[in-house]
Amino acid sequence: METAVKKKRQFKMPHTYVILIAIMMLMLILTHIIPAGEYQRIEDPVSGKMVVVADSYQRLDDVKAPGIFDLFLALQHGYVEAADIMFLIIFAYGFVYMLTKNGTMDAALGTMVRKVGNKVQLLIPLTMIILGVLSSTMGIYEEVYGLFPVFVGIFLALGYDTLVGGATIFLGVSIGYAAGTLNPYNVVIAQDVAGVTPFSGMGLRIIIFVVFETVAILYLMNYARKVKANPLKSVMYGVDVEGVQRKSLDEMSEVKMTGRQKLCLLLFFGVIGFLMYATLKLGWYIDEIAALFLMGMVAAGIISGYSATEICKTFIESTKTMVSSMLVIGFTRGILILMKQGCITDTIVYYLVNLLNGCSTYIAAYGMLFLQNIIKFFINGSTSQATITMPIMAPTAELVGLSKQIAVLAYQFGNGFADIFWPTSCALCCGLMGVPINKWYKFVAPLFGIFVLLEIAFMTVAVFIGY
Repeated sequence: METAVKKKRQFKMPHTYVILIAIMMLMLILTHIIPAGEYQRIEDPVSGKMVVVADSYQRLDDVKAPGIFDLFLALQHGYVEAADIMFLIIFAYGFVYMLTKNGTMDAALGTMVRKVGNKVQLLIPLTMIILGVLSSTMGIYEEVYGLFPVFVGIFLALGYDTLVGGATIFLGVSIGYAAGTLNPYNVVIAQDVAGVTPFSGMGLRIIIFVVFETVAILYLMNYARKVKANPLKSVMYGVDVEGVQRKSLDEMSEVKMTGRQKLCLLLFFGVIGFLMYATLKLGWYIDEIAALFLMGMVAAGIISGYSATEICKTFIESTKTMVSSMLVIGFTRGILILMKQGCITDTIVYYLVNLLNGCSTYIAAYGMLFLQNIIKFFINGSTSQATITMPIMAPTAELVGLSKQIAVLAYQFGNGFADIFWPTSCALCCGLMGVPINKWYKFVAPLFGIFVLLEIAFMTVAVFIGY
């Protein structure tokens, strides 16, 4: 009887879609409460980006707040606006699914298990460090979407859970992006807009990258070790994972690689390598990357000896397990569209920044950090957040006796590390790794709390040394 009462009283986190719909409803309500307003924007002659003009905020009286029908319309428009990302996901997973169905991934994993033996857990730090460095220097992010299903399958086969495989990719690339050293899409743009010498302050940012990446690796490896020892401790325990075949480590180690599979594995690394080259040297982005994955899928099917019909059927099979991930994107875009229709984003930024007036240096530094974390919820994009907030934050920092570099650091922390926490940012990657957002929060909340403490510590150091 007592057990039944406990079960009734136990709080159950709602479904991911329910959470996102609730956020959309909240944004809809806020558009009727928060006054509409906007800053003037001009083109920055150096970066070519549209940036906010400080002290140019104006109330808008002729803006009609969206209604209930607009909420559903925003969801539709969200799917339309996010079509490029959605098809990137479809084609990337289609390529990986083809390699999984023809046995290439199982055979490759079996080879790896035979060679490294008991050291397979080192795949976690090795992968996170590589992705972290690439993201911190070159700004890769969307390019790794195709790796999620690969690593989910690998770590399930190694005796871990879905979250370990997905978090290896998500944390690795997110932390590297956040702790940007040479990242042109966040730090460099923020420094340019703020009037700070590009690439300056590198020493402290390298230390930040090492510290945060190390903490994340240790946190994930500790979780992975507990799950390996006792699957009941997995936050994913009892959650079905669709589209992933579970095989034992012994079964994997016995799989031998055929000549066709060797060619397919070579194709996989060739596609990933060319993708990195094309994004850096040829200016490729989402559309071109999606086309490359689609081409890779067709090529893998041909190498595998599949007929045209079999390739098409395999592609259709692959899309079935990605529907849930795709639907998440429309919700997150719909949230941003509602705020844009109500013109409340600039108003929120304006009133939040005004809270810093008259603060001491340390309080102002902590305030900028806190505000950038909050603003991240409403502005889902590193470049957008930089061009909106830095023209305001940089002069505000100078008024209270701080350097513009510290304003950039507050942006870097607030914009980057909040990616792993706010649903408008992390919901997509949760969908890609097949982890419900409530389960992700159970795993990542303590880590995010540690990150916030580290951010405060580094902001304190930055103010103290006159960064």
